[in-house]
Amino acid sequence: MTSVIDHPDYFLLDSDLDDDVIGLRDRVRAFGKAEVEPIINEYWERAELPDPVLPGLAELGIVGSFITGYGCPGLSRLASGIAAREMGRIDGSINTFLGVHSSLCMGSIYMLGDEDQRAQWLPAMARLEKTGAFALTEPRHGSDSVSLETAARREGDSWVLNGHKRWIGNGHAADVIVVFARDEADGQVKAFVVEKQTDGSYPQGFRPEVIRGKMAKRSIHQADIVIDELRLPLQNRLAHCESFAGVNTVLGATRGGASWEAVGHGMAAFELASRYALQREQFGAPIGSYQLVQERLAGMLSDLTSMQLMCTRMAHLQERGEFSTAMASMVKMTTSRKALSMCRTARDMMGGNGLLLENHVARHLTDMEVVSTYEGTDSMQALIVGRDITGISAFTRTAR
Repeated sequence: MTSVIDHPDYFLLDSDLDDDVIGLRDRVRAFGKAEVEPIINEYWERAELPDPVLPGLAELGIVGSFITGYGCPGLSRLASGIAAREMGRIDGSINTFLGVHSSLCMGSIYMLGDEDQRAQWLPAMARLEKTGAFALTEPRHGSDSVSLETAARREGDSWVLNGHKRWIGNGHAADVIVVFARDEADGQVKAFVVEKQTDGSYPQGFRPEVIRGKMAKRSIHQADIVIDELRLPLQNRLAHCESFAGVNTVLGATRGGASWEAVGHGMAAFELASRYALQREQFGAPIGSYQLVQERLAGMLSDLTSMQLMCTRMAHLQERGEFSTAMASMVKMTTSRKALSMCRTARDMMGGNGLLLENHVARHLTDMEVVSTYEGTDSMQALIVGRDITGISAFTRTAR
């Protein structure tokens, strides 16, 4: 029987996966172990994206995720989740790069663009010849991004944008960036594509700077972007985004990625802690022989199994069109809390050694702090579930 330490799937959920998903899982897992894990710590410490892994990443058959056509794989919800799980199990930065590029940016173009726009941008992005970013969050608007202030106005054969975006993953380097702005004419949110020029520079009026000093997700940069009289051609406005409902369409289609990543971090924490417990000796015996350590490992495995069950059920409900926003919030809240706790337990079990990058758990721990924040903070997720329970919105203190 496969060791639960090497492949922590205690309830044998992966045994129900079809052969295609098993193949995808094994490809991503093997790539992560062979290509990412040996180099990620040095890139993480230097705060650099490991560009050498991108060609291999493009060949895995996961770029474009749920998109069908244009060189994309058209993955199921479950297959997409398993891919995020396996990548998160190795490294959160690479998983975030994939999520931003593949699901958010490419997904926006696919769902909100017309056929010409899809054909223009998606094929090169599917091959990772061009990378993408998704610019929604602003300095004053994170959880309430519906109130975004970046503005767009029509001037003849151009759109002119002004505003400020922040925490934009890959926003300092992406070739294609989807930017959401409010149309001054009707007050509705529209989507625009900012593209690098042939010389590799951004058009005048688009000024991204890397946010420095992060304690986590250090191998992918987030950008602070000032937009000042940025002029774009009419065809760079995505044709099917007429309001913030377009943003919700994209977020709804990509919801759950952070939860699957949390499962991956949890799997890594359990594996690392379990192996360490069998190898580390104190008082003349492996620490894994002590009751306290075994109790902690059992608790970690129990939490991990509940996360796996929850995410698997989430994927099934998504495929059936029966998954609600409040359900997504419950999954995100639960998986983030449990995975963060698991990473903290693993770090504590390793003592001082858990602080060293070479033992990997510190990277997973700090990256889980980020996962707990993006795609909605823990508090926001709890309030969404609370609104569903009570019928009262704590955001406005009125009945829904």
